[in-house]
Formats: sequence, C-alpha cells, structure tokens
Amino acid sequence: MSETKSLAANFHLVDGPLSRHKLAVLRDEKTRLPDFRQAMKELALIMVAEATRSMPTRPVSIRTPLRETEVEEISGPVCLVPVLRAGLGMLDGALALLPTATVGFMGLQRDEETALPVEYYVNLPTNLEEYLVLVLDPMLATGGSLSATLTKLKEYGATWISCLHAVAAVPGVERVTSEHPDVQFYTAALDPELDERSFIVPGLGDAGDRLYGTL
Repeated sequence: MSETKSLAANFHLVDGPLSRHKLAVLRDEKTRLPDFRQAMKELALIMVAEATRSMPTRPVSIRTPLRETEVEEISGPVCLVPVLRAGLGMLDGALALLPTATVGFMGLQRDEETALPVEYYVNLPTNLEEYLVLVLDPMLATGGSLSATLTKLKEYGATWISCLHAVAAVPGVERVTSEHPDVQFYTAALDPELDERSFIVPGLGDAGDRLYGTL
C-alpha cells in the first residue's frame, strides 16, 4: 500500500493471499461470531509466524536418528501479552505456535470521551527482561493504549518487543513507531484514518464486541 512508503522502518505490513483472505472475513459485517473468532485465531497464527522471523536464535547440538548435528532454537523464553480484552482473541493462535510461552496480561480501556487509555489490570512476569515479548492487540487506532502498554512493559524490564495487529490506522502507526522506535510493529492491514470516535475506518468494527458477542 502507498501509505507504507513514508512510515518508519520498524513498521511491517504482513500482506499475502492468506492474510488478506482472513482479513476479508474479519471485516465483513455479516461474519458470524464463531467464524469471526476462528478467523482472528488463524490470522494470529500468520502474524506470529511473521513476527518471529526476527527473533534471536542460538545454536544447539542434538542427535537425529542418523547423526549429531547443530540446529537453532529461539534464544530465550517468550512472553505473550494480550491487551484485554480483544487481544485474547489472538492468544490461542499464538499459543498454537508457541505452546511453552508465558502469558502476561495488560488491561487497558479507552475513555470514550477523551480517547485516552485507562489502565485497570496488569499481570506480568517480574523478570520480564529475560523474555522475548509479543504484544497481541487486534486494533491499533490512536496508538494511545498501545504506547501506554509498551511503556509499562519497559518499566518491567522488557527490551525485545514486537506488536501484532489485525488492522492498524496510519495516525496510530505514526505515533507508536515514533514513540517506540526500538519496538517492531506488524499488521495485516493499514487503514488510512480514524472517525470522530477514534474508530479505524474502514476497519472491522469493535474487535472485542465482535469476538465476545457484546454488540
């Protein structure tokens, strides 16, 4: 997309036939609740596979049925951090590829009048500096909640962080890539704008409401 040309180097658009297909299901207002959940889970699988390409690895010696050989494994433990509540819709997909990952939680909600993030729950490993952290948040709109999440993660010691989104808006991407240049951001779609309520346009609606039937 043309919008990506002026965006920072730490922003990555995951744009392939399979991710576009899953995104089409998520965007469609006629998509039923179970199909929406399944598409979000499957898109998370795609996003995790892409985001982990940049994870550091280390060599390990093993023995195959035939001989000794050297292989590579991820160099540290992984912590998945879904941003409540919509981020939970990506968690099962992420755990399918990273079943031994630790799971932390960030509870942030947007004040609908000010559009500012309000923190209501945090549960993270105390030794977060030892982890490779993947933040799961389907919608990157204004960037306020995500920026607050990243600041909190860094306060807990996190140094390697990547963020995964189904849809991101240009204003939010510009904000978080500027405020957190040391973090990598991955999204399946980059939408141009926000409406007067700070919702992504065209977007896919409220991801949390569509995941949990609270429309």
